[in-house]
Amino acid sequence: MSTAPSRRSEKARQAILEAAFGLCVERGLAATTIEAIAARAGVAKTTIYRWWPSKAAILLEVVEVRRSADGGYPDTGDIMADLATQTANVTRLFETELGAIWRGLIAAAQTEDIAAEGVRRILRGAIDECVARLAKARDAGQIREDLDLEIAVELIYGPIYHTWLLGTRAMSPPFMDSVLDALRPSLQPPPSCGVGPPPVAG
Repeated sequence: MSTAPSRRSEKARQAILEAAFGLCVERGLAATTIEAIAARAGVAKTTIYRWWPSKAAILLEVVEVRRSADGGYPDTGDIMADLATQTANVTRLFETELGAIWRGLIAAAQTEDIAAEGVRRILRGAIDECVARLAKARDAGQIREDLDLEIAVELIYGPIYHTWLLGTRAMSPPFMDSVLDALRPSLQPPPSCGVGPPPVAG
C-alpha cells in the first residue's frame, strides 16, 4: 500500500528542515545553498521552492519550530526569579547550534527582506511573551505600575544580544545576575518604609 501524499509531503518537509539545519551548522548560513539542501534531503529544488521562497525562510521555520518546543515563559509567581531563569535559558541557547543559525539569520536580516521580516516576527513573539509576564507581575505588585514594559524588555535582553553578537565578554549566568541586579531598582516598586501618617493631636 502506498504512502498517502500528505504523509509523503510531511516526510519531505521534515527532511528539508533537518537538511537545512545540518548544513547551516556545518557551513554557516552564507555557504548553505538550496541545491545542497535539496541534495541532502533527497528532494527536488522545485519541492523546496513550493514551500519556501529562500534558504532563510527554511531556517526561520527551523528556529520557530524549535523555539515553540521551549514551553513558553516561566511563571513561578516570582518575576525576578523567572527573569533569571529565562535569561539563563537564552544565554545557553545562544551557545548552541541553534544559536549559530540565529546569528546567521540576524546577519542576513541586514540585507535580505525575507530574513529581516522573519527575524522581526520571531522577536515580536518573544517580546510579547515577556511583556505578558511582566504585565502579570505588575498586576501582582512586583513591577512598577508606571514602567514601560517594552522598554523593560529591551533593557533586560539588550545586554545579552550586545554581548553575544559583539563578543564583548563571556556570557554566563553570573553576568545576567549582575544585569538583573542592576535593573532591579528600575523594575520593582520602591520598598515601603512602613511609616504611617503622624498621630492626630487629641
